[in-house]
Amino acid sequence: MKKLLALVVALLLVLGAVSALAENVKMDKLTFEFVPSKDADVIITGTQNLPELVQAEMAKLGYDIGEVDITVGTSYEATGEAMSAGTIDVGWLPGGTYAIYSQNGEVAVILTATRAGLSNDSENPADWNGIDNKTLPTDNQVTFYRSLIYAAPTEKGKALAAKANAGEAITWDELNDCTWAVGNTSSSAGYIYPTMWLMEHYDGKKISDLANVVNLGYADAFAQAAAEQVDIICCYADGRRDYETAWNLPNDQQDETGKQGMGREGAIWDELNVIGVTPGIYNDTVAITTAKPEINNPEFIGALQTALINIINTDEGKAIFSVYSHTGYAIAQDSDYDGARQALTVVK
Repeated sequence: MKKLLALVVALLLVLGAVSALAENVKMDKLTFEFVPSKDADVIITGTQNLPELVQAEMAKLGYDIGEVDITVGTSYEATGEAMSAGTIDVGWLPGGTYAIYSQNGEVAVILTATRAGLSNDSENPADWNGIDNKTLPTDNQVTFYRSLIYAAPTEKGKALAAKANAGEAITWDELNDCTWAVGNTSSSAGYIYPTMWLMEHYDGKKISDLANVVNLGYADAFAQAAAEQVDIICCYADGRRDYETAWNLPNDQQDETGKQGMGREGAIWDELNVIGVTPGIYNDTVAITTAKPEINNPEFIGALQTALINIINTDEGKAIFSVYSHTGYAIAQDSDYDGARQALTVVK
């Protein structure tokens, strides 16, 4: 009887241990933040189903998350600062922004986005212009993208476009006479790589050397280009695809993604001409704060990597992350972004 009782007790202890091991880790809240490379309303609308998908996937992987909160930063820097301070757990950061905020180890990359390649990857600006050269997506997955320098349909912009399409060199004085709309200083496509393009082609001159520069988000930059308020804008290579419909809608209408109409008559491919093409930019990151031990540990990181990869491999996940043109995620390491750090050094 004593042996039987001891066996029962031992069995109960084992079952209790197994039950404890099987119990999911409880987390009250997980905070996600996206940088405002698209309209905040578009991002929030596009990602509204992401929280429940993350909760479901993480539960399978050992984490019960009470709430997944999604916000859009007021700027790239604001998201980087929030992650550094530990007030945001997970952020979608462009490579340039990640390079800045990872320098002191306060932010760590866990995934790199892959995206559908484009039908055009020419370094010749003229090859990007006109409706016959409309940029289309391909099935090829790529880990880089380019920034383009676009001339708006202003008098000065049209003069620059004519020279670029004729294969003629544009002078620094012509560029300096224009009003430029650029992104925040940590934006890879909106500032860093356009600066590198200027430095390469104009004896080391930078955006900071230009006489007339305004800092605008992409939506405002396209709107002001359409309104002929700026002569040049800087944006990622498939930017015209994102604003193609809105470009021609009346100003009081919105496209299906919520972008406000811009009232132009001509096709965006004919009116917004490329005059400069930058080198390739390594894709966006999914990064975590290192300020919280419950986030910055191998078990949680591995689970989140798996969860996001699983989500984006579904049709619903692809639709969600299409807001950033992400079509897949790959495991990343910090050294992948050494090139982005070099770019920052050059810009400084």
